[in-house]
Amino acid sequence: MFRFVIISAIMVAGAIVVAQAPVPYLWKLPEQLQNVFPEATSFSDKEGNPPHFKAYVTDVRTLKPVLAGYVFWTTELEPLERGYDGPIKMLVGMDLTGRLTNVLVVDHHEPYGYFSVESAQFAAQFHNKSIRDAFRVGSDVDAISRATITMTSASRAIKNSARRMARQYLSPEDLK
Repeated sequence: MFRFVIISAIMVAGAIVVAQAPVPYLWKLPEQLQNVFPEATSFSDKEGNPPHFKAYVTDVRTLKPVLAGYVFWTTELEPLERGYDGPIKMLVGMDLTGRLTNVLVVDHHEPYGYFSVESAQFAAQFHNKSIRDAFRVGSDVDAISRATITMTSASRAIKNSARRMARQYLSPEDLK
């Protein structure tokens, strides 16, 4: 009986931990891709250098997929960028005009991450942000006290990886 109680307690504790985990940690890659590029109807496999996924929308006239933008991991494009306690793994979507479609923080080990990079407000401030913007914490990116290193690192990783993708795959005339 004692063994049953211990095993039950462990299972309940595990269920509580999973239930409290942020949703992006539990999503599968297709859900994550759809979150960062909601307009897309399909995605390619990861390809290219730098590595990325292509986001496609369906042309209403031809019903064929048309390239709408790119989705990429900041940790693959800026692997040396670190927060306070290691890398902040983010998935970023960018359209063909150099505007970010969304940002999704998937993994981090930041001590103040729950109220800085994990918050919905963190990702929301990058929606429709141009890669030509400064991405400066306290200026065009909201600052959070006690999480300056985290916020600065995350913003720099988004900016640098998006600009790297733009240099490789977008023409300067298309950027807005």
